[in-house]
Parts: sequence; C-alpha cells; structure tokens
Amino acid sequence: MVRNPSLDLTQYIRNVPDFPKPGILFKDITPLLGNVDAFRETIARMADPFRGQKIDSLVAAEARGFIFAAPLALELGAAFVPVRKPGKLPFEKHSFSYDLEYGSDTLEMHKDAVVAGQRVLVVDDLLATGGTVEACCKLLANNDVEVAGCLFCIELTGLKGRSRLQPFNIFSLLQY
Repeated sequence: MVRNPSLDLTQYIRNVPDFPKPGILFKDITPLLGNVDAFRETIARMADPFRGQKIDSLVAAEARGFIFAAPLALELGAAFVPVRKPGKLPFEKHSFSYDLEYGSDTLEMHKDAVVAGQRVLVVDDLLATGGTVEACCKLLANNDVEVAGCLFCIELTGLKGRSRLQPFNIFSLLQY
C-alpha cells in the first residue's frame, strides 16, 4: 500500500451546517470516500494502532461503520462482523435494545459471528454520544470476547462519547 503521511485528511471532511436539523454542523465523509488516495490513507492510519496485535474480528453497526470496518478487516487480516437492525440477519442472533435521545433502538448480531476468547475491534465512522458503539460492546458481552478497542474515523469531542465507552481503549483518527 502506498502511504502519504503528509496528506491532510481534514481537507476531505465537508462541514454541512444545519443538517439534519438546525444547529447541527454535520461532518460529511463523502468527499473522503470519493478520493481514493484519501480513503486509502484513512484506512491505513486507522489500522496503524492495531498492527501487530492479534485482532480476530472487526465488528461494525450498519451502515457507515461497514464502510470503514470492511477494508480495515482486510488491512488487519481479520474477519468482518456486521451488526444490523432487527429483521436483517437470517440466522440465530443475539439482540440488544438501547435508549436513544428520542426513543430506542435494537441491534442484532449472528450468535456464531464471534467465538469466546477472540479479540474484537469495534469500528464506526463517528464517535458522537457513543450510544451505538456502547450497544455493540454490550451485544458482544453475550459472546465472552475481549474488546481490543473502539475505533473511529471522526470524534466529536464536545459530545463526550469517549466517557461513555470506558473502560475500552478508544482511538479516533480525526477530532473536532
């Protein structure tokens, strides 16, 4: 893989004011995904803290987490495990329901997706309040695995999602 350590990845994150509602400054990753060099460098940099560690699986919730977790799994020589909304997985599954700011949600994962004793890395595109990744970690508790860390492309530090994910190791590539 060709690396470009001088590439400023923040130049590929577009700010969209008042989306999805007034007062929100949305961090749009589509310019990053649309530039092959920037996306390749993003995946390489996200993988760096975990190179040489024994990571068995990367777990990510749909949909944007999939965008980063699948190529990261290949980069780290690990399996990719999708966590989905209810009704999307065809085999026996574990479910975890959790509260959101305005309601609740449920995530599901195949029961045989990870095996007891594996080291698992949880991946998402963005760390905001931490609710979705916290739910993924709690879902993984059904399988008696070690969560090696929680990995994000972007972290919105003002929302303090990092504190919600203690005691896990948290890594984010870009902080705003």
